[in-house]
Amino acid sequence: MRITLYLLALLLLTACKSRTQQVDNTPAVVTASDITVDFPDQVINIDKSAEEWRQELTKEEYYVLREAGTERSFTGDLWDNKVEGTYVCAGCDLPLFSSTSKFKSGTGWPSFYEPIRSEYVKEDTDYKIGYARTEISCGRCGGHQGHVFNDGPKPTGLRYCINSVSLDFVPASN
Repeated sequence: MRITLYLLALLLLTACKSRTQQVDNTPAVVTASDITVDFPDQVINIDKSAEEWRQELTKEEYYVLREAGTERSFTGDLWDNKVEGTYVCAGCDLPLFSSTSKFKSGTGWPSFYEPIRSEYVKEDTDYKIGYARTEISCGRCGGHQGHVFNDGPKPTGLRYCINSVSLDFVPASN
């Protein structure tokens, strides 16, 4: 039953849009034909106007990626995803995190202990809630992903707490 729902959701997502959107809490999964997971040696910035981003992203994606919003915990489609694969930026498809570094943090957002490559994410200090936090954004398009905290598991001790809507998921091809 679960596989049938998964395949149905995947077909609906592919038919409706080459980029995926959340449908009934199914993971935002993209197929290899939709996105080629490319691991560039050099990250070249993407610069687009707010209007260009609005045309490409859903309202929720725009709110989180371009306005540094946050989705409610336990509402995203990827926080409990256990499938092997790669988590890519929903704005530009840069691979940010591997399922091998994902762990269950209990926070209700996808959590990882390290990015695929350090240059694939940017860090900045965020004071939006009254104290300093380390904000994480995509190293290519600058899209807000979430925050990193020093309470994660070994080997890094870090917890990259990322919004599901900031990511798309590309399952590993076996």
